[in-house]
Amino acid sequence: MNQPRHCPAVLIAAPASGQGKTTVTAALARLHRNLGRKVRVFKCGPDFLDPMIHERASGAPVYQLDMWMVGEQESRRLLWEAAGEADLILIEGVMGLFDGTPSSADLARHFGVPVLAVIDGTAMAQTFGALALGLARYQADLPFAGVLANRVGTVRHAQLLEGSLTEGLRWYGALSRETGIELPSRHLGLVQASELNDLDLRLDAAAEALAGSCEVALPPPVEFAAPELIEAEPLLAGVRIAVARDEAFAFTYGASLDLLRAMGAELRFFSPIHDQLLPDADSLYLPGGYPELHHQALSQNTAMLQAIRGHHAAGKPLLAECGGMLYLLDSLTDVEGTRAELLGLLQGDAVMQKRLAALALQTVELPEGVLRGHTYHHSLTSTQWQPIARGLSPNGGRGAEAVYRQGRMTASYVHFYFPSNPAAVAALFAPERDAAIAGKPAPTGGRVQQPSNDHHLTNVGAGLPAIGP
Repeated sequence: MNQPRHCPAVLIAAPASGQGKTTVTAALARLHRNLGRKVRVFKCGPDFLDPMIHERASGAPVYQLDMWMVGEQESRRLLWEAAGEADLILIEGVMGLFDGTPSSADLARHFGVPVLAVIDGTAMAQTFGALALGLARYQADLPFAGVLANRVGTVRHAQLLEGSLTEGLRWYGALSRETGIELPSRHLGLVQASELNDLDLRLDAAAEALAGSCEVALPPPVEFAAPELIEAEPLLAGVRIAVARDEAFAFTYGASLDLLRAMGAELRFFSPIHDQLLPDADSLYLPGGYPELHHQALSQNTAMLQAIRGHHAAGKPLLAECGGMLYLLDSLTDVEGTRAELLGLLQGDAVMQKRLAALALQTVELPEGVLRGHTYHHSLTSTQWQPIARGLSPNGGRGAEAVYRQGRMTASYVHFYFPSNPAAVAALFAPERDAAIAGKPAPTGGRVQQPSNDHHLTNVGAGLPAIGP
């Protein structure tokens, strides 16, 4: 029988988004890695960009933790496995510490991981202590490690902030706003790690700045209970899946790819921008990303367009999520009004918006089974096709993303979390299955524009991607 494991751990949270959780988490990961420690980082809730930064900072894979999308048992397994190999576990929270249901605080409490609160100290002095005390005492049963000040102006400023702490709250140090390590962002969040040529310099500078202002000793160990381990069934044994991965398509969950491999699939990565041909594969996965930044290059790669059209014409499985779905459309127009013609496999067009168009957790009942995931996009899509299903927001939000299907092609704005239903995912990618499950489109009626699905963050829950660092 598996035994509990122990490992030092903290959950990095903040009063709100934009306080610098990602920067601080990455700085802590690089600091301890540079000291020779093995660090494992996790991210609360759906997010693709922050984990890219944390993987660079820690040198280890980063997975999501979430009480709804990932689930309690899978989150427990991920933490327990990490505790068996790491010297330190860092968990980056989402939004504000207590925001949403379930919140970052709920996860910290459930697994007994103490909270390290990051507070933006800009234009603040003694009030810093009041805010820190409120975070620490708002829920009496919340384990609390201490507080770290971000974007501090001077040494004297940091001293004022530290001196404002009361009731024995621990000072974890400060990060200056003058160190030039803030991580740049764009409309979906942080810039991808692969696009930052100076990322390692930024991370090392942040780690050095932290080391000069705080103790580098490990926090106390946390006990992580052993999970119930369930071996994946070989439902995709021998299936070759081509997975798009480049500047335009990079939004994949490590746990989802791990599941495909555990079920026996062979993953073959390719670039829709740079490659001329698809890998020899039975199935195709087009994940989300930033096709709107590369739609002209995607349009000009006619050899790849023909290869993907041929894949679909041959009746082979194809799953497209968010940016991958935009690639399937007749055209995509960016915020500057530049239009590019794309695959034309899903009749319709998408136009990028300057404002957020949709943000919500989603549960979708497909013919293959129920899958969980999330939606987060800045485009609006119009199509004559009628959806075979719509998503439902678990927190009462207005998210109702459409899922479209033609033959073995399935497309939606929803980013699916594959471990939420392995059997359903296997059915989506398996080369052969019952024709009734494959479904058919119903391209009838007038052109229908998907609703904008604007959301208030408080209605959506803690399983949302943080906006900005």
